Amino acid sequence: MDRQKGVNVHKIISAKHFRNISISIAFILILLSCQSQKTARDNLPDIPNEVTIGQIQQAYQNGDYTVTQLTRFYLRRINELSFNGPHLNAVITLNPDALSIAAHLDTLLRQKKAHGALFGIPVLLKDNIDTGDKMPCTAGSRIMKNAFPPKDSPLAAQLRKAGAIILGKANLSEWANFHSHISSSGWSGLGGQTKNPYDITRNPCGSSSGPGVAVAANLCVVAIGTETDGSIVCPANNNGIVGLKPTVGLISRSGIIPISFSQDTGGPMARNVRDAAICLGTMTMIDSSDSKTTAPGRKAYTDYTQFLNPNGLEGKRIGIYKKRAKNNVKVLALLNKAADFFTTHGATVVELDHIIPQQAGASSFTVLLYEFKDGINRYLKNMGRRAPVKNLAELIAKTFADSVEMRYNDHLLLKDAQATDGLQSAKYRKALATMLRLSRQEGLDKVMDAHQLDAIIAPSGSPAWKTDPILGDNFSISSSSPAAIAGYPDISIPMGFIDGLPVGLSIFGRAWSEPLLLEIAYAYEQGTHHRRSPHLASN
Repeated sequence: MDRQKGVNVHKIISAKHFRNISISIAFILILLSCQSQKTARDNLPDIPNEVTIGQIQQAYQNGDYTVTQLTRFYLRRINELSFNGPHLNAVITLNPDALSIAAHLDTLLRQKKAHGALFGIPVLLKDNIDTGDKMPCTAGSRIMKNAFPPKDSPLAAQLRKAGAIILGKANLSEWANFHSHISSSGWSGLGGQTKNPYDITRNPCGSSSGPGVAVAANLCVVAIGTETDGSIVCPANNNGIVGLKPTVGLISRSGIIPISFSQDTGGPMARNVRDAAICLGTMTMIDSSDSKTTAPGRKAYTDYTQFLNPNGLEGKRIGIYKKRAKNNVKVLALLNKAADFFTTHGATVVELDHIIPQQAGASSFTVLLYEFKDGINRYLKNMGRRAPVKNLAELIAKTFADSVEMRYNDHLLLKDAQATDGLQSAKYRKALATMLRLSRQEGLDKVMDAHQLDAIIAPSGSPAWKTDPILGDNFSISSSSPAAIAGYPDISIPMGFIDGLPVGLSIFGRAWSEPLLLEIAYAYEQGTHHRRSPHLASN
């Protein structure tokens, strides 16, 4: 079939992403539905790469296009840019019900019953977030390709309640990048290597690589990633978008394939701060099965757009951490330019020589090993008969017997986690207490109190490195660990470009300070407008 006049069925159904027969059949139904509804390009809306939630919803009200037309536009774009063309490999699975959901929303629109902050907005979920539909939840592992969850995760349910269309599942670093001592971010056994849309030879970072690439390349409007340490803010950096890692406990983690009970959280990834704020507000909830959401002092809102203030830098005291940026003079120059912007717009900038003690990272790694084993075993047990493996031990055995899984990666972190002796052990309890003390009371809280800071800024990372499946990643600059280890919020926004590659600015602070961080991020974004689209074309 001519790709200019319809979806390229042969390439999609033959792609490695759809080896699972049940997924392939469901996806063919999407394609047939697309064709039966006149999917010629001229019948689809012309959607700008930087389209916003507000613009889309206004277009619905104006009758410029329907929810179904917009959904078909994104299905086509995923086909042309992720499965074909530059083969971004940002998406593993498409939702076979996406068009029927869109049709239902169109009915509500005609009946003037449209409601929800994300009404009619196409969203992709990282493929470690449960949906109780025809899509598996795989963590990118070939062992999990037939793992169909029994129900929606609370996060997915909240998105649907807000009117979102879950288009599909995005690729990721397998097991959220907690599997091997050396690995390439954005690679999974099921999805292959996700590619950076600004330069497909470069790395998208991970583990929320698929969501980051999909948002940057306009394969969806917003996406949901997850982070344990850097897995939202690093892809935001490498792909030139906004990524928000909330305070642990703001969003339910039930139904998300876990690494760490102490550090895991979902979070929005978007092309602008307002859309990230809108999305965040739809996901906050108290979940009785996730005790982090019932923590004392928790501060949550259902509307974070109320905190977006273009003059939000006035009177703020901002700490700046330059130590890691000094590894790259070009990144340091961008950071200094950002600091100058903060100063000229009413903020006081204070240079910091440290944030958290180095030992906090070692304690965090120990905690992750223990909590990964406990969390994975609990997750698989909760799946019951639907689980493709019963526990971590069985998962390890099948992974080590799979030649594709073992081609580039040693998967020894899985064995390291399996060797731990449970959450009641003295070693785990000591590591957890040390991690929290060093990252909070003797770390972020102490530094911010000492300098009376509202927030801290640092470069989110370096320009994207060349992808190398053999030698693995090259994290020469990062700043995610202080907030991640403490369980505190962190937002990365575009700070500029170096040789055509985006670099992000991280803004992080105390627990539950999302309103303040969003205010600061929005003011910086509105005053600089660094975000620009990658140049992509299908072949």
